[in-house]
Amino acid sequence: MKVKAYAKVNLALDVVRKRDDGYHELDMIMAPITLHDLIYIDRINKGIEITSNTYRMPTDERNIMYQVAKILIERYHLHAGVKIHIYKHIPTQAGLAGGSADGAAVLRAMNQMFRLNLSLETLASIGKEVGADIPFCIYQQMALVRGIGEKLEFIEHQFNCYLLLVKPKKGVPTKKSFGMLDLKTAVHPAILKMKEAIENNDYQSVVEHLGNTLEAPSLDIVPDIQLIKKEMLELGFDGALMSGSGSCVFGLTKDQKILESGYVYFQNKYNFVRKTEILQEEEEKY
Repeated sequence: MKVKAYAKVNLALDVVRKRDDGYHELDMIMAPITLHDLIYIDRINKGIEITSNTYRMPTDERNIMYQVAKILIERYHLHAGVKIHIYKHIPTQAGLAGGSADGAAVLRAMNQMFRLNLSLETLASIGKEVGADIPFCIYQQMALVRGIGEKLEFIEHQFNCYLLLVKPKKGVPTKKSFGMLDLKTAVHPAILKMKEAIENNDYQSVVEHLGNTLEAPSLDIVPDIQLIKKEMLELGFDGALMSGSGSCVFGLTKDQKILESGYVYFQNKYNFVRKTEILQEEEEKY
Protein backbone atom coordinates (compact mmCIF):
# COMPACT_ATOMS: atom_id res chain seq x y z
CA MET A 1 0.00 0.00 0.00
CA LYS A 2 1.23 3.50 -0.87
CA VAL A 3 0.27 6.48 1.32
CA LYS A 4 1.17 10.15 1.46
CA ALA A 5 2.18 11.85 4.70
CA TYR A 6 1.40 15.56 4.37
CA ALA A 7 3.39 18.29 6.11
CA LYS A 8 1.84 21.30 7.85
CA VAL A 9 2.58 24.96 8.45
CA ASN A 10 1.47 27.20 11.31
CA LEU A 11 -0.15 30.34 9.94
CA ALA A 12 -0.24 31.55 13.54
CA LEU A 13 1.17 30.09 16.77
CA ASP A 14 0.70 31.45 20.27
CA VAL A 15 2.36 29.93 23.31
CA VAL A 16 -0.24 30.81 25.93
CA ARG A 17 1.40 29.54 29.13
CA LYS A 18 3.55 26.83 30.66
CA ARG A 19 1.50 24.13 32.36
CA ASP A 20 2.22 22.45 35.68
CA ASP A 21 3.13 19.20 33.88
CA GLY A 22 5.93 20.97 31.97
CA TYR A 23 4.10 21.16 28.66
CA HIS A 24 3.13 24.45 27.07
CA GLU A 25 -0.46 25.45 26.34
CA LEU A 26 -0.75 26.49 22.69
CA ASP A 27 -3.25 28.19 20.38
CA MET A 28 -2.45 27.64 16.69
CA ILE A 29 -3.85 27.86 13.21
CA MET A 30 -2.45 24.82 11.42
CA ALA A 31 -2.81 24.05 7.72
CA PRO A 32 -1.85 20.87 5.84
CA ILE A 33 0.23 21.48 2.72
CA THR A 34 0.84 19.46 -0.44
CA LEU A 35 4.49 18.71 0.46
CA HIS A 36 4.55 15.08 1.59
CA ASP A 37 6.62 12.02 2.39
CA LEU A 38 5.79 8.89 0.40
CA ILE A 39 5.32 5.69 2.40
CA TYR A 40 5.08 2.12 1.16
CA ILE A 41 3.70 -0.29 3.75
CA ASP A 42 3.19 -4.05 3.45
CA ARG A 43 2.13 -6.85 5.75
CA ILE A 44 4.84 -9.31 6.88
CA ASN A 45 4.70 -12.34 9.16
CA LYS A 46 5.89 -10.53 12.26
CA GLY A 47 7.85 -7.56 13.55
CA ILE A 48 8.31 -4.01 12.31
CA GLU A 49 10.87 -3.25 9.61
CA ILE A 50 11.60 0.32 8.47
CA THR A 51 13.84 1.43 5.61
CA SER A 52 14.36 4.90 4.22
CA ASN A 53 16.00 6.88 1.44
CA THR A 54 17.91 8.89 4.07
CA TYR A 55 20.40 7.93 6.76
CA ARG A 56 19.33 10.90 8.90
CA MET A 57 16.23 9.16 10.22
CA PRO A 58 16.35 6.37 12.82
CA THR A 59 14.65 3.16 11.69
CA ASP A 60 14.35 1.49 15.09
CA GLU A 61 12.00 2.01 18.04
CA ARG A 62 12.97 5.72 18.16
CA ASN A 63 11.01 6.25 14.94
CA ILE A 64 7.44 7.55 15.30
CA MET A 65 6.20 5.12 12.62
CA TYR A 66 7.66 2.23 14.59
CA GLN A 67 6.01 3.45 17.79
CA VAL A 68 2.49 3.80 16.36
CA ALA A 69 2.76 0.48 14.50
CA LYS A 70 3.81 -1.24 17.75
CA ILE A 71 0.80 0.19 19.59
CA LEU A 72 -1.64 -1.06 16.95
CA ILE A 73 -0.05 -4.51 16.76
CA GLU A 74 -0.09 -4.98 20.54
CA ARG A 75 -3.39 -3.28 21.37
CA TYR A 76 -5.41 -5.00 18.66
CA HIS A 77 -3.55 -8.34 18.83
CA LEU A 78 -2.55 -8.31 15.17
CA HIS A 79 -1.06 -11.65 14.08
CA ALA A 80 1.27 -10.00 11.58
CA GLY A 81 3.85 -7.25 11.30
CA VAL A 82 4.59 -4.46 8.83
CA LYS A 83 7.41 -3.52 6.51
CA ILE A 84 7.65 0.21 5.86
CA HIS A 85 9.76 2.04 3.30
CA ILE A 86 9.69 5.82 3.32
CA TYR A 87 10.87 8.39 0.82
CA LYS A 88 11.52 11.45 3.00
CA HIS A 89 10.80 14.83 1.42
CA ILE A 90 9.86 16.73 4.60
CA PRO A 91 13.03 17.87 6.40
CA THR A 92 13.63 17.26 10.11
CA GLN A 93 13.79 20.04 12.74
CA ALA A 94 11.86 22.27 10.35
CA GLY A 95 8.54 22.91 12.14
CA LEU A 96 6.67 21.04 9.38
CA ALA A 97 5.57 18.00 11.48
CA GLY A 98 7.40 15.53 9.26
CA GLY A 99 7.64 12.83 11.91
CA SER A 100 4.06 13.30 13.07
CA ALA A 101 2.79 13.20 9.48
CA ASP A 102 4.58 9.87 8.97
CA GLY A 103 3.09 8.44 12.16
CA ALA A 104 -0.41 9.56 11.19
CA ALA A 105 -0.06 8.07 7.70
CA VAL A 106 1.01 4.70 9.13
CA LEU A 107 -1.94 4.70 11.55
CA ARG A 108 -4.38 5.37 8.72
CA ALA A 109 -2.74 2.81 6.44
CA MET A 110 -2.67 0.04 9.05
CA ASN A 111 -6.28 0.79 9.98
CA GLN A 112 -7.21 0.07 6.38
CA MET A 113 -4.76 -2.78 5.78
CA PHE A 114 -5.85 -4.76 8.83
CA ARG A 115 -9.53 -3.74 8.54
CA LEU A 116 -9.61 -2.40 12.08
CA ASN A 117 -12.45 0.03 11.24
CA LEU A 118 -11.20 2.54 13.80
CA SER A 119 -12.62 6.06 13.59
CA LEU A 120 -10.38 9.03 12.88
CA GLU A 121 -11.11 10.15 16.45
CA THR A 122 -9.75 6.85 17.80
CA LEU A 123 -6.69 7.04 15.55
CA ALA A 124 -6.07 10.60 16.74
CA SER A 125 -6.33 9.48 20.36
CA ILE A 126 -3.78 6.71 19.74
CA GLY A 127 -1.50 9.13 17.91
CA LYS A 128 -1.62 11.61 20.80
CA GLU A 129 0.16 8.99 22.95
CA VAL A 130 3.18 9.30 20.65
CA GLY A 131 3.25 12.88 19.35
CA ALA A 132 1.28 16.09 19.93
CA ASP A 133 0.93 16.93 16.21
CA ILE A 134 -0.29 13.47 15.15
CA PRO A 135 -4.01 14.16 15.86
CA PHE A 136 -3.93 17.12 13.44
CA CYS A 137 -2.07 15.05 10.84
CA ILE A 138 -4.69 12.28 11.10
CA TYR A 139 -7.43 14.64 9.90
CA GLN A 140 -5.36 16.62 7.35
CA GLN A 141 -7.68 19.61 7.58
CA MET A 142 -7.05 23.25 8.50
CA ALA A 143 -7.88 23.80 12.14
CA LEU A 144 -7.65 25.93 15.24
CA VAL A 145 -5.51 23.71 17.46
CA ARG A 146 -5.34 24.15 21.22
CA GLY A 147 -3.90 22.54 24.33
CA ILE A 148 -0.72 20.64 23.48
CA GLY A 149 -2.17 19.83 20.07
CA GLU A 150 -5.04 17.53 21.00
CA LYS A 151 -7.98 20.00 20.81
CA LEU A 152 -9.04 20.54 17.20
CA GLU A 153 -11.65 22.95 15.88
CA PHE A 154 -11.82 22.53 12.11
CA ILE A 155 -12.01 25.54 9.82
CA GLU A 156 -14.54 24.70 7.11
CA HIS A 157 -13.17 27.19 4.60
CA GLN A 158 -10.56 26.86 1.89
CA PHE A 159 -7.59 29.18 1.76
CA ASN A 160 -5.75 29.39 -1.53
CA CYS A 161 -2.31 30.83 -2.17
CA TYR A 162 1.19 29.74 -3.11
CA LEU A 163 3.77 28.96 -0.45
CA LEU A 164 7.53 28.86 -0.83
CA LEU A 165 9.36 26.85 1.82
CA VAL A 166 13.00 27.58 2.62
CA LYS A 167 14.89 25.82 5.39
CA PRO A 168 18.39 26.78 6.57
CA LYS A 169 20.89 23.96 6.93
CA LYS A 170 20.67 24.17 10.72
CA GLY A 171 17.45 22.97 12.34
CA VAL A 172 15.82 23.98 15.62
CA PRO A 173 15.31 21.34 18.34
CA THR A 174 11.78 21.93 19.62
CA LYS A 175 12.71 21.53 23.30
CA LYS A 176 15.51 24.05 22.95
CA SER A 177 13.21 26.66 21.38
CA PHE A 178 10.61 26.26 24.13
CA GLY A 179 13.36 26.28 26.76
CA MET A 180 14.66 29.67 25.58
CA LEU A 181 11.20 31.25 25.42
CA ASP A 182 10.50 34.13 27.81
CA LEU A 183 6.71 34.34 28.09
CA LYS A 184 6.90 37.70 29.86
CA THR A 185 8.28 39.43 26.78
CA ALA A 186 6.89 37.07 24.11
CA VAL A 187 4.76 38.15 21.15
CA HIS A 188 1.25 36.66 21.23
CA PRO A 189 -0.43 36.59 17.78
CA ALA A 190 -4.19 37.16 17.47
CA ILE A 191 -5.19 33.55 16.74
CA LEU A 192 -8.95 34.16 16.54
CA LYS A 193 -8.43 37.06 14.13
CA MET A 194 -6.41 34.76 11.89
CA LYS A 195 -9.24 32.22 12.01
CA GLU A 196 -11.76 34.93 11.15
CA ALA A 197 -9.60 36.13 8.24
CA ILE A 198 -9.51 32.62 6.75
CA GLU A 199 -13.28 32.17 7.20
CA ASN A 200 -13.88 35.51 5.46
CA ASN A 201 -11.46 34.61 2.67
CA ASP A 202 -9.61 37.85 3.52
CA TYR A 203 -6.12 37.20 2.16
CA GLN A 204 -4.72 40.56 3.25
CA SER A 205 -5.93 40.04 6.81
CA VAL A 206 -4.35 36.56 6.84
CA VAL A 207 -1.03 38.17 5.87
CA GLU A 208 -1.41 40.85 8.55
CA HIS A 209 -2.05 38.29 11.30
CA LEU A 210 0.84 35.95 10.57
CA GLY A 211 2.68 35.45 13.86
CA ASN A 212 4.66 32.92 15.87
CA THR A 213 5.62 33.19 19.55
CA LEU A 214 8.47 30.71 19.03
CA GLU A 215 10.14 32.77 16.31
CA ALA A 216 12.14 34.97 18.70
CA PRO A 217 13.95 32.17 20.58
CA SER A 218 14.48 30.19 17.36
CA LEU A 219 16.09 33.25 15.74
CA ASP A 220 18.75 33.15 18.44
CA ILE A 221 19.48 29.52 17.51
CA VAL A 222 19.36 29.99 13.71
CA PRO A 223 19.84 33.65 12.65
CA ASP A 224 19.30 32.67 8.99
CA ILE A 225 15.57 32.52 9.73
CA GLN A 226 15.42 36.31 9.96
CA LEU A 227 17.51 36.73 6.82
CA ILE A 228 15.23 34.42 4.80
CA LYS A 229 12.14 36.31 5.98
CA LYS A 230 13.70 39.64 5.04
CA GLU A 231 14.72 38.41 1.58
CA MET A 232 11.29 36.90 0.91
CA LEU A 233 9.62 40.23 1.57
CA GLU A 234 12.17 42.02 -0.60
CA LEU A 235 11.39 39.56 -3.42
CA GLY A 236 7.73 40.54 -3.28
CA PHE A 237 6.15 37.89 -1.07
CA ASP A 238 3.19 39.33 0.84
CA GLY A 239 4.17 37.74 4.13
CA ALA A 240 6.77 35.41 5.60
CA LEU A 241 6.84 33.42 8.83
CA MET A 242 8.73 30.63 10.51
CA SER A 243 6.60 27.48 10.89
CA GLY A 244 6.30 25.78 14.28
CA SER A 245 9.55 25.89 16.22
CA GLY A 246 11.48 26.20 12.94
CA SER A 247 13.75 26.42 11.22
CA CYS A 248 11.71 26.35 7.99
CA VAL A 249 10.32 29.67 6.76
CA PHE A 250 7.37 30.00 4.39
CA GLY A 251 6.47 32.92 2.16
CA LEU A 252 2.93 33.64 0.93
CA THR A 253 2.00 34.98 -2.49
CA LYS A 254 -0.81 34.80 -5.03
CA ASP A 255 1.58 35.72 -7.85
CA GLN A 256 3.11 32.70 -9.56
CA LYS A 257 5.92 34.83 -11.02
CA ILE A 258 7.00 35.87 -7.53
CA LEU A 259 6.84 32.23 -6.43
CA GLU A 260 9.06 31.14 -9.33
CA SER A 261 11.57 33.97 -8.92
CA GLY A 262 11.82 33.25 -5.19
CA TYR A 263 12.32 29.56 -5.91
CA VAL A 264 15.22 30.29 -8.28
CA TYR A 265 16.77 32.85 -5.92
CA PHE A 266 16.75 30.63 -2.82
CA GLN A 267 17.80 27.48 -4.67
CA ASN A 268 21.19 29.06 -5.11
CA LYS A 269 21.49 29.66 -1.36
CA TYR A 270 19.85 26.79 0.54
CA ASN A 271 19.54 23.02 0.09
CA PHE A 272 15.85 22.80 0.94
CA VAL A 273 13.61 25.03 -1.20
CA ARG A 274 10.13 23.82 -2.22
CA LYS A 275 7.01 25.22 -3.86
CA THR A 276 3.78 24.09 -2.21
CA GLU A 277 0.17 25.04 -1.49
CA ILE A 278 -2.45 24.50 1.21
CA LEU A 279 -3.90 21.00 0.86
CA GLN A 280 -7.53 21.28 -0.24
CA GLU A 281 -10.29 18.92 0.86
CA GLU A 282 -11.01 17.56 -2.59
CA GLU A 283 -7.39 16.51 -3.11
CA GLU A 284 -6.41 12.90 -2.56
CA LYS A 285 -5.34 12.52 1.05
CA TYR A 286 -4.84 8.79 1.37
